[in-house]
Amino acid sequence: MTPSQNSVKLIAGNSHPELARLISAKLGVKLAKVGAFQYTNQETAVAVGESVRDEDVYIIQTGCGEQTINQFLMELLIIINACKIASARRITAVIPNFPYARQDKKDKSRAPITAKLIANLLQTAGCNHVITMDLHASQIQGFFRVPVDNLYAEPSVLRYIKDNFNQEDLIIVSPDAGGAKRVASIADKLDVNFALIHKERQKANEVSKMVLVGDVSNKVCLLVDDMADTCGTLCKAAEVLLENGAQKVIAMITHGIFSSNAIEKLNNSKLDKIICTNSMPLKDSLEKCSILETIDISPTLAEAIRRLHNGESVSYLFNNAPE
Repeated sequence: MTPSQNSVKLIAGNSHPELARLISAKLGVKLAKVGAFQYTNQETAVAVGESVRDEDVYIIQTGCGEQTINQFLMELLIIINACKIASARRITAVIPNFPYARQDKKDKSRAPITAKLIANLLQTAGCNHVITMDLHASQIQGFFRVPVDNLYAEPSVLRYIKDNFNQEDLIIVSPDAGGAKRVASIADKLDVNFALIHKERQKANEVSKMVLVGDVSNKVCLLVDDMADTCGTLCKAAEVLLENGAQKVIAMITHGIFSSNAIEKLNNSKLDKIICTNSMPLKDSLEKCSILETIDISPTLAEAIRRLHNGESVSYLFNNAPE
């Protein structure tokens, strides 16, 4: 059962129109006529081209772009507020990659908890519900006073692994201690071993030392992480694994941010392949990086929208990947 065209509105922000079109096609619901543009002074303006009165509105906008992440965040807030004052019944922000998710705690004196600020901004703008994927820190859900559905790429990743790898030769590896829980869950479901790498940082985005915990001899290593930003960790982890006897190293990432010179690092790395979801726009990266592949997560997001709209349980998607 697809949602009724008359009671649901899908709105695409400018951050990832390709993903919005895929979700629209899966649901069989056309994207609403809403335009977001910038004036010459860089102020964002929104024009809602059709009625959203008493409609269930879903706004698709991901956090991405070195120069544009704040622009897209502001665009999302303005679209939400435009729909709110146009009398939308319920407004859901579909944010596959939640912006500022790494700033989720006060880790030094006078540091802000910016993820909490983003939660407050979304709610003040008029957001009634949030759908996101693989939050960097799941406790961010507690920053909201509205429901948050934190979906997982894991079911889609498991399907890809089962379809493309011989599980007897496989070992799942976490590039840091923080991802151990995620890696252990995947390893248990595949009935394979896992290892982890302990890393020490001198400063943010710069790894100084790595120590492997586990045996990767003659194994195909799957490095699993929630995001790849500058890719320094992944490249260094691949070297450590190969030095310890791994056959080859493949990275599997949910959010491919690839900022700064990340693509150049990947092209010069010892990684055999890097596979990530299309939660971020990757067209330019795919053209520049021959080892990069994508997994389509639009079916999961589309099914979450359908289930939420029809009042069905979303927890089914925590362990199942729709076609």
